[in-house]
Amino acid sequence: MKTTWIKESEIERHWYVVDATDQVLGRLATNIATLLIGKGKPSRVPNMDCGDFVIVVNAGKYRVTGNKLLDKEYFRHSKYPTKLKREMLGKLEQRKPGEAIRRAVRNMLPKTKLRDSMLKRLMIYTESQHPHEAQKPQPYNITS
Repeated sequence: MKTTWIKESEIERHWYVVDATDQVLGRLATNIATLLIGKGKPSRVPNMDCGDFVIVVNAGKYRVTGNKLLDKEYFRHSKYPTKLKREMLGKLEQRKPGEAIRRAVRNMLPKTKLRDSMLKRLMIYTESQHPHEAQKPQPYNITS
């Protein structure tokens, strides 16, 4: 048997539209990360970026379970003393709708040099309209 490796020019990338309306944040991020990595493709190679493009519409209409809007915190630190910044999920969504989706997907992608190139193929829009109709994206249904 001979192992075949895919070349960069042979990678087929598809476009998918994911509607975030009434989807649980974690399940939504898991499915988006799977598409960005390209796990469902038979030609996937772990050392190459073989994933697809993902467009998320209605990004502010997802839901979270439990009391996470008040309990979940995001942290930043500037490495200076007393410069720890905390922000609750509810306030983050008011300030930047869709940013929680981007952060959840980013943490689910592999922690390698390929993560940034995978994340560049994620487009998040707060409304149901997007400017990528020319690419003919296919709707992607998330099973719950």
